[in-house]
This record gives sequence, C-alpha cells and structure tokens, in this order.
Amino acid sequence: MRLTVLGACGAWPGAGQACSGYLLEQDGFRLVVDLGYATVPRLLQWVTADEVDAVFVTHGHPDHCADLGALLRARAFHDDPPAPLPVYALPGALDAVLALDRSRLVDAAYVRHDVTARSNLDIGPFRARTHLLPHFVPNAGVRLAAGGRVLAYTGDTGPCPEVTELAGDADLLLAEATYVDRVPDDSRGFQSSARDAGRQAARAGAARLLLTHLRPGTDHAAAEAAAADGYDGEVGVATADLTVDLG
Repeated sequence: MRLTVLGACGAWPGAGQACSGYLLEQDGFRLVVDLGYATVPRLLQWVTADEVDAVFVTHGHPDHCADLGALLRARAFHDDPPAPLPVYALPGALDAVLALDRSRLVDAAYVRHDVTARSNLDIGPFRARTHLLPHFVPNAGVRLAAGGRVLAYTGDTGPCPEVTELAGDADLLLAEATYVDRVPDDSRGFQSSARDAGRQAARAGAARLLLTHLRPGTDHAAAEAAAADGYDGEVGVATADLTVDLG
C-alpha cells in the first residue's frame, strides 16, 4: 500500500499548498481520500483524472471536499469519458459541493455510495471500515486494509475511544492535529491537537503516526515534539508530495 499526500493544510491552503487530500495505491488501484481546496492540480501531477478508480470523502467541510467538482469536470469533459466514478461519503455530506455544478455531463460522471457509521466496504483491493467520529458535522474516519497492511485516517475529530478502535494496531495512523497542544474551548471535543494524536496513537498501538491538517504556519517540529511526548513510535508531519510505502 502506498500513500501520497496531495495536501495537508487545515482549514485553508497556505501559499503553494493544498488542503486535505491523499492518494492510496494498491495493485494498480487508485483511491483518493478527501479532495480539499487545491488538491486536484496536485493529484494530476501523479495520475490523470480518468486513472482515479474511487473517491472516499470523510465529511462535507470544503477543506476536505471542495475539489471533487474539479475532478468530476476533468473526467466529464474528456473526449472519451471514463466510467462513472464511485464516490463514497456519508449521506448529505456532498450535497453542497455537488450543487455547485448541475451540468448533466457532471451528473453522469459519478455514482454516489452512502456510507454509515459502521460500514464495511470493498473498494477495489481495499477493505474499508468506517467509524463515526465527533466533529462539527458528521465525519467518517476510515480504516483501510490491503496487502496485509492497515492505514487508519481520522478525517477531523476530537479525541475519543472510537479513534483508538479505528487505529488499533494500524501500520499508520494519519491523524488530524489542527493544533499543537491546546485545543480552544469552542473546538474542544470536535478537533484534536498533536498531543492528542500522540496519546491516541499510543493507546491504539499504531506502529507509526503521521500528523495532518495542521493550520498553515504551524511549527512542524513543535507538533512532532508534542505528539512524541505521549507516543514512542515514529512521528512525522504530512506535507505535499510526501510518499509513504507501507509495504
């Protein structure tokens, strides 16, 4: 299983950067998880639009799904359009972004698959299990298994026992860490810090932790240090074009 980070900024993209978006590859199958602001131009540096086999979106905030429309347009307006793209998300999560483009061509470019809090899905070679995690809007964390490896991704979430279950013994936990240490009172329970992510990775027994969704301008070294304070495994920060081979 190979992970390529398309973007990892939280809330808005920094200069030359992109928000949450990840390309996962296994046995020639290409799954994109989240398509936040500015991710499609980065995706197209790695694959063509018609080479994407499926998309999974954790929740409906635009820093996780705004570029879905761009990908669908790139496929729909192709001279020889590919088959409709399977798009997996919670019910209603994509209504706003899809409502921006009512072209009949774009409508025919995808097939929606609703997921639930405890969906078990086969997405190509990936065995996916979803967990509903606490955020300001419904958010589906996803555990992806393929080739004997497991990647767990939180989307955006506050610390909770479900994250520990999601990431249990995972080879890699890709965890939201919007803040370095203290989460503001108005976001507590709905977002996480790097320190929270480290503690949850330790409880889950995850072999490796990759922090993502840091706000632009966040000190990466400080975030890594905060996570490592409660976690003995390898800690890193997701950055655009980072590639991780879980094999």
